[in-house]
Amino acid sequence: MPSILLVEDEIAIADTVLYALRAEGFAAEHCLTGQAALQAARAVHHDLAILDVGLPDIGGFALCRELRRERDLPVIFLTARDAEADRVLGLELGADDYVVKPFSPRELVARVRALLRRVHAATGHAPASTRSAGAFEHDAEGMRIRYRGHALDLTRYEYGLLAALLARPGAVLSRAQLMDRVWGDALESGDRTVDTHVKTLRAKLRALAPDDDPIHTHRGLGYSLDAAGH
Repeated sequence: MPSILLVEDEIAIADTVLYALRAEGFAAEHCLTGQAALQAARAVHHDLAILDVGLPDIGGFALCRELRRERDLPVIFLTARDAEADRVLGLELGADDYVVKPFSPRELVARVRALLRRVHAATGHAPASTRSAGAFEHDAEGMRIRYRGHALDLTRYEYGLLAALLARPGAVLSRAQLMDRVWGDALESGDRTVDTHVKTLRAKLRALAPDDDPIHTHRGLGYSLDAAGH
C-alpha cells in the first residue's frame, strides 16, 4: 500500500482527492500547510507527494525544495495557474508531473500510479510492504500487524484503527479523524464506536504485553500511539 502525502489547503479539493486515493488502495495523509507537511515527512516515509502550489505559509515550490533536501521524493504539483513559466519552474525544481485545477480526481490517481510505476522501474524495487515502528511491524499489503513479534488477530475496524495510529506515531488523532479514516463507509457509526474499538484493541495488546499501554487517551482531543509500547 504506497503512502501518499497530500498538501492542499482547500478542504473540498483535499477530501475528493483523499477519497479517490483511498478508494484505489493508497494510504493517504493530508496536511493543510507546508510546515505540517515537513513534520509529517520526517515522521513517516511517503512514496510520493502531491503539493498545491498556492499554500498559505510555504509555497509549493519552496516546499518541494525542502522535501527534496531529505531524499529524492517523487512530486506532483497541483495548481490553479496554467502559465508555461510556472510549469517549467515546477519541473525544473524536480517535480515529476503538473496537474492544473480543476482536474479529475480519477485522472490524478492514474497519474500517481503511472509515476510510481516509472519510479519503481528506474530503481528496480517497489515500496516495502512491511514497515517497523518500535514494537510494531505493519504489513500494509497483507493488512497484518505484529506486536512484539506476535501476530495480532484483529477485526477489520481494529486493524484500520491501529493502522491509522501507526501511520502517525505520537500524533494525536481526534475521534472525527479516526472515524473518517477507518469508518468512512459506515455512516451510522459514531464517536462511541472509536472508544469501543480502542478498548478491545487495548485488551489484545495487553494480552501480549501486560505492562505496556501503547495507546494513549488525550481527554477532549483523541488518541495517540507510542510505538515503543511504554
